[in-house]
Amino acid sequence: MGSLVDIMTQDRDSEEMLAALNMRSVDELFSDIPEPVRTDISKLENGKCEQDIRNHIEKILANNVSTNRVSSFLGGGAFDFYVPSAVKAIASRSEFLTSYTPYQPETSQGLLQVLWEYQSMMCELTGMEVVNNSLYDYATGLGEAALMAARLKTGKNFLVPETISWPKLSVLENYCRGPGIRIQKYSFDRETGQADLNDMKSKLNDDVFGVLLESPNCLGILESQTNEIRQIMGEKILVAGVNALSLAAARPPGDYGADIVISEGQILGNSTNFGGPMLGIMACRKKHVRKMPGRVIGLTTDIEGRMAFCMTLQTREQHIRREKATSNICSNEALTTVATTSYLALKGGSGLRETAYYAMKKSRELAMAISSVPGCKAPIFSGPYFNEFIASFPVKAEKLIESMSKLGVIPGVELTLEGMENNLLIAVTDRTSDHDINKYIQALKEVVQ
Repeated sequence: MGSLVDIMTQDRDSEEMLAALNMRSVDELFSDIPEPVRTDISKLENGKCEQDIRNHIEKILANNVSTNRVSSFLGGGAFDFYVPSAVKAIASRSEFLTSYTPYQPETSQGLLQVLWEYQSMMCELTGMEVVNNSLYDYATGLGEAALMAARLKTGKNFLVPETISWPKLSVLENYCRGPGIRIQKYSFDRETGQADLNDMKSKLNDDVFGVLLESPNCLGILESQTNEIRQIMGEKILVAGVNALSLAAARPPGDYGADIVISEGQILGNSTNFGGPMLGIMACRKKHVRKMPGRVIGLTTDIEGRMAFCMTLQTREQHIRREKATSNICSNEALTTVATTSYLALKGGSGLRETAYYAMKKSRELAMAISSVPGCKAPIFSGPYFNEFIASFPVKAEKLIESMSKLGVIPGVELTLEGMENNLLIAVTDRTSDHDINKYIQALKEVVQ
């Protein structure tokens, strides 16, 4: 009788919860999950032991395709660069792995030192004066940068490139909706792939407080007009969106007058892991630091004169008066920051440049090989690029991806820009070998010829 009462009580509780959620069944809770990827767990038999369940789950997971089994040329924000084993070993140490968030005085001096070293390395890499700890990813960093720029200058309009990817734009729109910030796009040059300076200049009215300049942009193109852009912008806030690894070979944004720099740290020592976790990098000029979200670690001395690390800046309103906070992000990416710091320390300046140059070299070899296939062209823009480029093909990108994937090659990312249905964004990393390039071309020839 007791068990029957328990069942009836659970059913009643379930009905009350569904009513509160304005739902008719539990199935509606999973409505956002596409049908093809759903797994019916009801097919599991009752009373199975742990080993049988594990074997069953592993059979399901075997359907996943990893970059160890195929040649992947995916990019667009997450890159499959090699992560040295030492990075994983350091980040897996219990001292770092179990340290959740660095609020004083709970955090250890060891973690604070790593975060301080991270800031120092990023300042050197970006050419900026201050780096914070830390934002979730590039997209949230962009949203925070827009809000920060709005705090620094008056106006309601924020200019972004027409080439911005839809995930970044979606997050930015969510950030800007509440404060009433209007997002306006400036176009790009169809020959070079770089920013259209005339179009940008025509939209730089008094109501614009800031501009996002991506280099490389979402077409993979590096911006060579940075001095001209800084000049025509005047006193408006320049937010530079960069590929962190490219700064080992390209001009840092601090050199061309960026006020705020954002980037994705996943490329520096963090595996792709199905798209996360990521690491949002944000840097700014020292004069703007009081308007910057996040935390800043400083080097000081303790009461006995010994070297010590501390939280130099963490706006208290983030913890108490949330409506006055510079940001309401209350977690952090300390563990991925540890991985990035370890990666940079292991690589050093020369090692980082080697990795960047290798990716640049192999991307150009692949572009030349693609262009040798009749009907294909790579790159389609004349502007300089780092490790990503756009290629055009005689078949639809969707069909090309489907067909080449069956041959063990993921050829790139399909573009959402109008008129680019036959184009792919192709990325090369330090894991791309001559074998991978040959495999790409063989699969491409099978599909298009």
